[in-house]
Amino acid sequence: MEKIEGKATRLVQMEQLLLSHPEGLSRAEIARRLGVHRSTAGRYVEELSQLGVPLWENDRRIGILRDAYQVKVRMTMHEALAVHLASRLLATRMDKQNPHAASALRKLGESLERLAPLIGHHLRISAEVMEDRAKRQDPVFMNVLETLTRAWSEGRKVRVWHWHEETNRVYEYLLSPYFLEPYAVGHTIHVIGFREPPGAIRTLKVERIRRAEITPEKYAVPEDFDPRGLLADAWGIWYTDREPVEVVLRFHPRVAHRVLETQWHPSEQVEELSDGFLIWKARVAEPQEMLPWIRGWGADVEVLAPKELREWMEGEARTLADLYGVSSGSESGDEVLNDFFGG
Repeated sequence: MEKIEGKATRLVQMEQLLLSHPEGLSRAEIARRLGVHRSTAGRYVEELSQLGVPLWENDRRIGILRDAYQVKVRMTMHEALAVHLASRLLATRMDKQNPHAASALRKLGESLERLAPLIGHHLRISAEVMEDRAKRQDPVFMNVLETLTRAWSEGRKVRVWHWHEETNRVYEYLLSPYFLEPYAVGHTIHVIGFREPPGAIRTLKVERIRRAEITPEKYAVPEDFDPRGLLADAWGIWYTDREPVEVVLRFHPRVAHRVLETQWHPSEQVEELSDGFLIWKARVAEPQEMLPWIRGWGADVEVLAPKELREWMEGEARTLADLYGVSSGSESGDEVLNDFFGG
């Protein structure tokens, strides 16, 4: 009779084996890899299912239903706090209802009931925020996100229909998802992957994908693909093949402490001047992506470089003056423009 310890080990091995083969395995392949008789492998399949592991079976192949499979996670109190902080960002920066996120946070909250009851309590509150009716209900977005997640986990290409803002048209692409990246500024998610056409790595905003279908075609993420390196110079999500551009900003003394409290970009350098002003420099892939952040500082920041970014802000300052009925030639208008650039 098979020893209980050996059987338990085999069941764990079988679970890990099926997880590493999303395409599934036949009973004969399972038996060969585990070193057991085929009938024993068949019995293991039944017992694994009875233990709550969700399995699928077709064409004489067996696999794990990844959408329903539950991962077991153990964490310390300090790790739980990190999850709480991440969950707050998720709950407050995503504008759409996400039942999967809510369910995950609720499970984490319940599991921390004894270890860290206050953290667990607020994780459950974050779950309720994700389910708040005030958030937008977007079933198309959720369907696309689920499809991309499934395709990414199984290493299968996905056919997407993506709306292009500039042309107001929907284009069809074959996409190999390499990475999913949230973008707090726009409350959005982006998928980075190999897109056909044009046969190159591209970034698509998930919210602009109107439809997505998984294909049988497999793909592999290149070993040299590194999202950290790809986005190293990005302010958020934009990256290019060109050299990054040096951005130079001059901050007013009244916001100097706020600027110094945060590292805004990995490449930043800050110089404190004797008059209290700050000179802030960073090498950024696409300076235009910084515009919402720069606007947010109002008259407390002046763009010194690059020239194109400064000229863009000058034009916006004049547009604002016109919008509020302030003439740039008048004394008050000059004061507005000077204030806008921190003068």
